[in-house]
Amino acid sequence: MSSAQTTETVVAGPGVASATLPAAFQATVASRAEQTALIAFGEDREFSWREYAAAVEEVAGGLAGIGIGRGDTVAVMLPNSPEFHIVDMAALHLAATPFSIYLTSAPDQISYLFGNAENSVVIAQRRFLDVIANAAPSALRYIVVTDPGPEPVDLPSSVGDAQVLTFDDLRARRPEEFDYAATWSDVSQDDVATLIYTSGTTGAPKGVELTHANLMFVMHTCNLRFPFAPDGAAISYLPTAHAADRVFSHYLATVTGWPITTVGDASQVFAAVAAAHPSWFLGVPRIWEKLRAALLARFSSLPDAQREPTLAAITDAEHAVRLGQRGEPLPAELAARVAKADAAVFAPLRVQLGFDRVALLMTGAAPIAPAVHEFFLSLGLPLQEGFGMSETGALGFTNIPTDIRVGKVGLAQPGTEAKLGSDGELLLRGPHVMRGYRKDPEKTAEAIDGDGWLHTGDIATIDDDGWVMIVDRKKELIINAAGKNMSPVNIEGKLKSANPLIGQACVIGDRRPYNVALLVLDPDAARTFATTHGYADASPAAIVDDPDLIAAVDAAVATANEQLSRIEQVKAYRLLNDEWLPDSEELTPTMKLKRRGVASKYAAVIEEIYSSSQR
Repeated sequence: MSSAQTTETVVAGPGVASATLPAAFQATVASRAEQTALIAFGEDREFSWREYAAAVEEVAGGLAGIGIGRGDTVAVMLPNSPEFHIVDMAALHLAATPFSIYLTSAPDQISYLFGNAENSVVIAQRRFLDVIANAAPSALRYIVVTDPGPEPVDLPSSVGDAQVLTFDDLRARRPEEFDYAATWSDVSQDDVATLIYTSGTTGAPKGVELTHANLMFVMHTCNLRFPFAPDGAAISYLPTAHAADRVFSHYLATVTGWPITTVGDASQVFAAVAAAHPSWFLGVPRIWEKLRAALLARFSSLPDAQREPTLAAITDAEHAVRLGQRGEPLPAELAARVAKADAAVFAPLRVQLGFDRVALLMTGAAPIAPAVHEFFLSLGLPLQEGFGMSETGALGFTNIPTDIRVGKVGLAQPGTEAKLGSDGELLLRGPHVMRGYRKDPEKTAEAIDGDGWLHTGDIATIDDDGWVMIVDRKKELIINAAGKNMSPVNIEGKLKSANPLIGQACVIGDRRPYNVALLVLDPDAARTFATTHGYADASPAAIVDDPDLIAAVDAAVATANEQLSRIEQVKAYRLLNDEWLPDSEELTPTMKLKRRGVASKYAAVIEEIYSSSQR
């Protein structure tokens, strides 16, 4: 089925009608030259669009001077910073293909990406020189260092013939005959604008090739459903190697002219939000889980005179949200209490958080627990779930700001077609579907069939009105020893929403007689527990054996089990001492669960849980 096209008047950014990203950038510069474009959070650095454009031209000229042109790949290993936007946009102006590397990548991971991309240049901060050297990229000819430091920089011998240049060195390489305007004007819709290497929960990453046509379609269709305000603001804190940051920060600002606040330290994201007051903000479910836990801890620590009415107001507001989700009328008395609480408590909180002017507040990459979603809706925050993939330019399905449905990823975006395969797999088709996986026609053919349908790998349902609900990853469904199918994500969501103390959960049960779980404490909730229970050390290891903590987790598991069918219920669990961090054995850089990694690392623990629970 196809989504309905809007017929309303649509507000457009200066570059949204352009054919390519460089054309959009130049249109925005012409329209917003003296307005702020880039803001480095926590630093005294800002760029106007005019200054941003001048820097892009200088770097583009330097890249051209070292041989970068149409179709060449440029690796970028930079934190969220103005330099990332300048470098990436400069490469785009040459019809080159910039791609980002996760900053926590190991040498062998970098080596794999370099081998697949065949890049001759990498632009990085000085601190990454050692890991780049250890990656031993044979085709690398230049390493450009963006941050200041002593010169010259001696390369490790394992880098081979690669030459290190400073940013100033690069700028000085611009050829006299270089025609900048003619070069960016010649960029085609069919040129590959970026490679997004899927972090993946299993297997080697695949290089998703997204063209200018793919990405400009994403911007166009976003503007149809969520008209771009002329005075908005964006924020960049997710890894730039992730499609969501590139699309909904970098490219979004390019077409809208919104200033981007770059956040080099992701732990400071909510401080940056409070300063920037973004109009669009995206976060993975773990971000929302952590914010909810922090807010509940804050509310619980209020003096009695404030704590009880605040918690009562949240209870009322959550009740109102649930009634609305069920389509039931809101009693007048409850409506009055909620309106009063919103004016007195929630509206000031939204201003304090920096979400007072947010028009699009999105959660994606994995399902969000209903209790977490309802919590933010109760605060008056329009958090909506969406679905997109690197292969679709991070676009696919969204809720509508006036119709947010908990548990649903929404309707297909304008111009996107959707249907279910014979086995319930969600299929997508539209102008945003990738050109293919780099140098991998076999996997491309597996992903995109002969009729142009992208096979997402997700099992879903589509109701009669076109609303989509994701059930689980096709390959991650648990099939127990009795042959019963179940979704581990659903069970994990119930566990995590039962008590903020549970920060991470991994359910095991495939080909087993029943389900068990590995649970990890949320560090913020654990810190609050430790403080209120007199522990000097707030680490999970210090409190994991506390009887009150165990009782609270036992109760949470019991609460979750009450919401699950008998075969889905968790019979036993183990509370771990560890904290699972992004880009680890347990989590991808974007905090998706690596089930195989968890199963391998904790194999002995899992076997012990089963053996002890069967006694």
